[in-house]
Amino acid sequence: MKALHKPIKHIACVASNSPKALKGFEQLSERYDFVPVDQADALVALGGDGFMLQTVHDYRDTGIPIYGMNRGTIGFLLNRFDPEGLMQRLADAHRVILNPLAMTAETVDGKTHTALAFNEVALHRYSQQSANIRVLVNGRERLDQLVCDGVMVATPAGSTAYNLSAQGPIIPIGSNVLALTPVSPFRPRRWDGALLPHSAEVEFIVQDPEFRPVGASADSFEVRDVTRVRVVEDHSRPALVLFDPDHSLEERIFNEQFVH
Repeated sequence: MKALHKPIKHIACVASNSPKALKGFEQLSERYDFVPVDQADALVALGGDGFMLQTVHDYRDTGIPIYGMNRGTIGFLLNRFDPEGLMQRLADAHRVILNPLAMTAETVDGKTHTALAFNEVALHRYSQQSANIRVLVNGRERLDQLVCDGVMVATPAGSTAYNLSAQGPIIPIGSNVLALTPVSPFRPRRWDGALLPHSAEVEFIVQDPEFRPVGASADSFEVRDVTRVRVVEDHSRPALVLFDPDHSLEERIFNEQFVH
């Protein structure tokens, strides 16, 4: 993480549709003059983690730094909400560069779908039948048969989300690794997943996709009936997220490892 050096003079603000977020927008609007996003030096996002993640997707290509304020529940990707002193908090904020995962998914009808994920790319079964998936890393087969409810590749920023609920490892920011985590694996029975270098290319090949249909998701984007899914980290389309120095994402991910 690095301190943000560009001065923040003009800010834009977006809010989710929740009453709590809209109330927060009203409070901030009384104190600050917001400008359109294309004229702003920073974007303030009011909502929960889901809204913050969607905001990162929506405004990634603008290059504008995004400062989230918690108007939801958990707020893992967000700073605390306080209408006072916002400009100084933005000036003092630290930045985290998030590189997304690029997913390329082929489906049974021969179509190809692409999407980005800042949390995880996940495969999941769509029937009573378990998924049967071959797993390749850098072109080499690592598992010829993963029978499971699903499997995912998670980034460090996403390691405390779906990945953690599936018993995957928590990954510190800046560690340059990805988590390969199964969901309810049946075979191999005691396979807990793997940590991969962030440069790894992961490929999932769905066995018998018509009898055992599988879908794939990249954050909120979903596609059904996939046959092959390729995942690789994309350094060409990063997002810049701002955090208060005493509330950094790195520290929160570190602290999650000591929660009982």
